[in-house]
Order: sequence, then C-alpha cells, then structure tokens
Amino acid sequence: MLLICGVVSCCAFILVFLIDGWTRPGYSPVRHTISALALGSRGWVQTTNFLISGTGLIAGGLGVMQAQANWLFASLLILVGIGLIASGVFAMDPMRGYPPGTPQTDPVELSLRHRLHDHAGTVVFFGIPLTAFAAGFAVEGLGANIVAGVVAAVLVGGVVAFGSAWERDSPVTGLIQKAVVVGAFSWVAGVLLIISLH
Repeated sequence: MLLICGVVSCCAFILVFLIDGWTRPGYSPVRHTISALALGSRGWVQTTNFLISGTGLIAGGLGVMQAQANWLFASLLILVGIGLIASGVFAMDPMRGYPPGTPQTDPVELSLRHRLHDHAGTVVFFGIPLTAFAAGFAVEGLGANIVAGVVAAVLVGGVVAFGSAWERDSPVTGLIQKAVVVGAFSWVAGVLLIISLH
C-alpha cells in the first residue's frame, strides 16, 4: 500500500497542476511555474497538492525500504517528498504577472517565506535527477539501469534549462519546468509500480 501511495501521488501531482493551470484565470501554463499556482484565491488547490503529494512520496519511499528494493532510491524519494511539503508550507512571492494585477517584474526584496520556498525547490530539483537515476537500480535488469541513466541525464539538462529560463524570465519557463516534473514523476511512478508488483 505504501508503494501504491507513491504511484498515486506522482500521478495525482501531475494531473492537479496541469488541470488547475489550464483552467486558472490569468495563469499562463507556459510562462508561470507550478509554484505560482499556490497564489491567489485558488492557491489552496496547489498548496494541498504539494502537501498531499509530498506525504505520498514519503510513503512511497518507506514502501521501497520495506520492500528492501534500494535504500538510496527510498531516501531520495523521502527527501523530495519533504521538499514538496516545504514548498506547500512556504509559498513563493507574487511576481511576473501572477496573480493577475501583480507587476511583471520580480519584487525588489524577496520575503523570508519566498527564500524558504526557493530552498525547498532546490531540494526538489536537485533531487529529481538523482531520484530518477537511483530508481533504475531499484529493479533488476541492465535495461532498467541504462534507461535510468538516460532519464537522469535528460533531467539534468532539463533542470539546468529551467534554471536558466527562470533567471532570464523566459516566456517558456513554466513549460520547461513542467516537462521536467512530468518526465521525472512518470518514471518514478512506473518504477514504484514495478516494485509493488514483485
């Protein structure tokens, strides 16, 4: 059940931010990040998504430990889960045109809450490629190891691209971030499902 919690959490996290983003007035899924969804009158939706999905990833990590599949994969899953929960507890500052009416620029001075959110995001986005790599060694077979290496390498490139896009306030920042998260969480969900079936 712990492993299935991890699978459901990965899938639910993706579905919630995609659906909420596409239906949120004033929010640009292409420009704005996932974290921006935690702002505004509907911000509770993404905040809840962070908290529940983070808890589910921690449960998944405990399930991996229980299955004795791979302690590194389990530990990284738990770490990313904690990062998601912290991202929900500490919301980012309004900026770059969201929520509607917010200036298109960044605040002159970032709040402590935003800085803590940034630290939580660093844990998540550094953890994502590492978790994806370790996931491939939680199941038997050279094929899984090779796929894990390829996925991790692509995700490293994606995280670097996202960081660069954020610094430049690229109009496709949100799209790059969402591609990284969808790819990583889908891969992790698949590995957790394989472990649960053995």
